[in-house]
Amino acid sequence: MGKFAYLAVEPNADLIDSDLREVAGATKKLFNHAFILAGGISFGTTFLKSIASFAAIYLLILDRTNWRTNISTFLLVPYIFFSLPTLLFSFLRGELGKWLALVAVLVRLFFPKHFPDWLELPASLILLLAIAPDLLAHSIRDSILGPCTCFFVSCFLVQEHIRASGGFKNSFTKSRGLSNCIGLVLILIYPTWSMILYFI
Repeated sequence: MGKFAYLAVEPNADLIDSDLREVAGATKKLFNHAFILAGGISFGTTFLKSIASFAAIYLLILDRTNWRTNISTFLLVPYIFFSLPTLLFSFLRGELGKWLALVAVLVRLFFPKHFPDWLELPASLILLLAIAPDLLAHSIRDSILGPCTCFFVSCFLVQEHIRASGGFKNSFTKSRGLSNCIGLVLILIYPTWSMILYFI
């Protein structure tokens, strides 16, 4: 044992405790920073993206009811394309979307009398989701160009709604315009937040 005496280390409890505290503190900082970078901000953006796309779908449905407005709701189709949550986007871009697009095209071609007018914009959205090239579907959608497109579409729809209502005050006070105004504000929040995060 005298030969290997230099290998014998007496445990020092204070050193081990301080090292464990440092490791625990570093681990806690790592998880906090990982949550802030990966979970906190991106979760908020994903949540706002979901709210915005469902608000755009709400406006699309609202325009086909008695609450018809004078805004260009066909612009909601590219907005929904760029703001649809990733899980729903990939689901509709897969086999289900291709089958829905095929059925929509076949009914439109061979049975035009049975294809209602209110189905044209949703059918064009499904068709766009199913046949869009990967450059448009992934590269542009996931870059800053997707939120920029959504921002310009939502700004145009907001100004069109204000103009159709007869002014800024009327767009918020008329009962018919209030539901549209809430939907338009919701579709304006996501691209604004996404662009702020991109440029910060």
